[in-house]
Amino acid sequence: MGVLGAGLAQPALAAPSQTATPSETAASGPVMDCPMAQAPYSIDSPLIDVLLNPAAKAAAAAELGESFTGLTPFLTGTKAPTFSAIVTLRGVFSSGQAGAPKDPALLAKLDARLRQLPVTPADQITRCARYDHDRADPRPSGKGLHVLVFEKINGFLDAKSVGAAREALQGLAQENGWSMQVTDKGGAIRPGVLARYDLVVWNNISGDALTLPQRRALKDWIELGGGFVGIHGAAGDPATFWDWYTDSLVGAVFLGHPANPQFRPATLRIEGQDAVTRGLPAQFTMTDEWYSFRANPRLKGVRVLATLDEASYDPPAYLRMGADHPIAWKHCVGRGRAFYSAIGHPPSSFADANYRRMLTQAVEWAGKPDPACAK
Repeated sequence: MGVLGAGLAQPALAAPSQTATPSETAASGPVMDCPMAQAPYSIDSPLIDVLLNPAAKAAAAAELGESFTGLTPFLTGTKAPTFSAIVTLRGVFSSGQAGAPKDPALLAKLDARLRQLPVTPADQITRCARYDHDRADPRPSGKGLHVLVFEKINGFLDAKSVGAAREALQGLAQENGWSMQVTDKGGAIRPGVLARYDLVVWNNISGDALTLPQRRALKDWIELGGGFVGIHGAAGDPATFWDWYTDSLVGAVFLGHPANPQFRPATLRIEGQDAVTRGLPAQFTMTDEWYSFRANPRLKGVRVLATLDEASYDPPAYLRMGADHPIAWKHCVGRGRAFYSAIGHPPSSFADANYRRMLTQAVEWAGKPDPACAK
């Protein structure tokens, strides 16, 4: 999923697909238990929350002037899905995304001013409006692996990428006898639903999507033996707001991807023998949007499955990870299993036979107990 590379791409956003089942019913009352409901305003708040509060927005305009009031509309949406849910004032104005980086003292002054603002019950309702506690009730309908594909996207949405991944997964489910359901409701991430499934697939999820109870449900379920597969944008946000997700579940934090051109052919190298990469050639070429990460996930103890040959696609200097540039990996999370692949922005990636084989085998691995994760 495209996010920040050498510059800000500005593709059109589309509404998320609605995949609710007839048995899904909305809970009454506003959501009040989102993770940042009561957090102080700051330069590290999601930009959308600053934009939604008139006093916070005025403070930013007063301190930053035209560099704030003149931000591109791509960054200033206030209805999810929107890019403003995955950036912060600190990120935008200290990185050069909106002109020359601002003086740290100016940002510190703005931060202090924002932190003095009250967080009212009305603010909490507004902040939490992009979350849901709808009583979604997807149920697997067959034998084989039970797979739940999750598609609640509050941040950057590329409908073509999400749709291509979903279509590919549905095809693989038919080929391999999996029972697969799709939902874009956060309310589906609760113990009673998760207990029916062997694994969840985070299909290009961008933006914080789960309330605090939903976070706990997912974390507990995975650590007690559930499976997770993350695809491309599931680890592609410039700013994230759940440390366990990035540090423990995925194992890496997004840095950026090349631009001009955004999509480049690159050589992938398969690292050793593994159930996820069985039958794949030692190296092959694909064209995609190639992510770099702030630190090598290998340092977290993951089992790297595939790396990129940076010489084959020539990323800019600030995106170079060197000779060891992981692009797909797996690891244990408690007794659970997690696989992540940064491959999968252009729909063509899901027609690639090698990648389809990797995804198939990743789902099969994540969906079944692994003795290595039972220690």
